[in-house]
Amino acid sequence: MEIDIDHELAVLDRKVAQADERAQAQVARVGRVSGRAASPDGGIEVEVAPGGLLTGLTLSPAAVSGDMETLARNIMSLADRATRRAGSNMYKALSPVLGERGEKHLASLGYVPVDDEDAAEVDFSDPLKQRGGRR
Repeated sequence: MEIDIDHELAVLDRKVAQADERAQAQVARVGRVSGRAASPDGGIEVEVAPGGLLTGLTLSPAAVSGDMETLARNIMSLADRATRRAGSNMYKALSPVLGERGEKHLASLGYVPVDDEDAAEVDFSDPLKQRGGRR
């Protein structure tokens, strides 16, 4: 049995173009895909794009008045959480239009659905309270 490679490539090219159009339409419908995470007291808030690029960071005066090492550790932990959420949001946005094979490709890029982690993963100890200070 002989295969018409030109025909098969044309069919594949058409399928890829259709999937691309559906994905672009879905992203346009959904809007900007990102992930956010905040400390329990709201003093630290981060936003990242899928893949982990930091797109927003908000720090309260109380957050920056404490130990900088703790602040940096908390920001990094929140950025990690936000990155997982951004990947999950990207997965949720694109998986309906890409189908099962597309879901595998999304997963290979690290875009997988995740359950919301609880705050216990991050140590948000208050350095001011530890030193007996006030807010």
